Amino acid sequence: MLNALWLAFFLIAACAGLYQWLVLSDPDVFGRIVQSLFQMAELSVSIMILLFGTLTLWLGFLRIAESAGLIDTLSRWLSPLFQRLMPEVPRNHPALGLITLNFAANGLGLDNAATPIGLRAMRELQSLNATPNTASNAQILFLVLNTSSLTLLPVTIFMYRAQQGAPDPTLVFLPILLATTASSLAGLLAVALVQRIKLTDPVVMLWLGAAALLLGGFMALLAGLSATALSALSSLLGNLILFGLIILFLIVGFIRKVPVYEHFVEGAKEGFEIAKSLLPYLVAMLCAIGALRASGALDALLELLRWIVAGFGMDTRFIDALPTALTKPFSGSAARAMMLETMQHHGVDSFAGLLAATVQGSTETTFYVLAVYFGAVGVQRARHAVPCALIADFAGITAAIAVCYWFFT
Repeated sequence: MLNALWLAFFLIAACAGLYQWLVLSDPDVFGRIVQSLFQMAELSVSIMILLFGTLTLWLGFLRIAESAGLIDTLSRWLSPLFQRLMPEVPRNHPALGLITLNFAANGLGLDNAATPIGLRAMRELQSLNATPNTASNAQILFLVLNTSSLTLLPVTIFMYRAQQGAPDPTLVFLPILLATTASSLAGLLAVALVQRIKLTDPVVMLWLGAAALLLGGFMALLAGLSATALSALSSLLGNLILFGLIILFLIVGFIRKVPVYEHFVEGAKEGFEIAKSLLPYLVAMLCAIGALRASGALDALLELLRWIVAGFGMDTRFIDALPTALTKPFSGSAARAMMLETMQHHGVDSFAGLLAATVQGSTETTFYVLAVYFGAVGVQRARHAVPCALIADFAGITAAIAVCYWFFT
């Protein structure tokens, strides 16, 4: 899928360039395309410098949290809930701890760090699978919740916004939190409906009810605020929670006699290894999308979509962020490149730039995750995993658009 998508970007750019040259008499189009390739390659390296620091930093702190037992504690708290959502997984099975750690990494926005943890969790779930070539109910629920991208603290999105010059990188904190909640809830409900999970179980009701109560109260608080106040609150909470987690990890680690410096360095090394492997993918996708934009093909597609949406009398400002939304289910690197290109073209704090960042932070690469996670354990029949995951994606994108109109207009 990714090979075809990447090749299509260049072929479409070539056809659009020929049209601009032969029909519109614009011989400079190929110069713009080549210049764009070099600009995007340079941008990729600039992004990677900051990405090295971000992943190294957060995987270092996450290793302290793991060594201090915070992840195990969270696993014990969540065990009663997981036992009801995944009844075929025994209590205190290693899969539960790995699933919790995967969700923690996703919650912190460390999607690249979450992947190796998720693969280990999927292998543990596979050890309980009676039919190894067919996805079990537990594997499907785990994958759908993983692809719904429950992101509580999207630090990588903050990093990308900072690299693009955003005065306040955490401005999208609350929009992402609300959109990713909608995505995860939609995914859970879709799987529960198919698998006949008893969401009316007292323990499940207690967890979901508490979450709904907190979210409802939070939404009620936000409803009375102006757009300026919403932006200020999003910034405050984003920075406060970010630094608060760091202090929590360090204090708990110190109290439990964890050598915090050594464990931070150990985790940071893993982050460095993960980060350096991303550069070729980032260069490949950014250059392809840069060529697509410079050829005029991307703008032509967006204008067509804008014309269709305007025909229904709708606001068309969200159209400029659609490339990120449309590519996210297929490729994380392509969607990341689309988001960065949108920020470059329209401005990091433009409506399109803010919406692209929100979509990127609240949805996941459904087909990529499905291929990697199920492929790693030899699962060939995905059953209802794809439709349930796509429902979560659609809910997340729709919520992101609605929330950004609420916050930024």
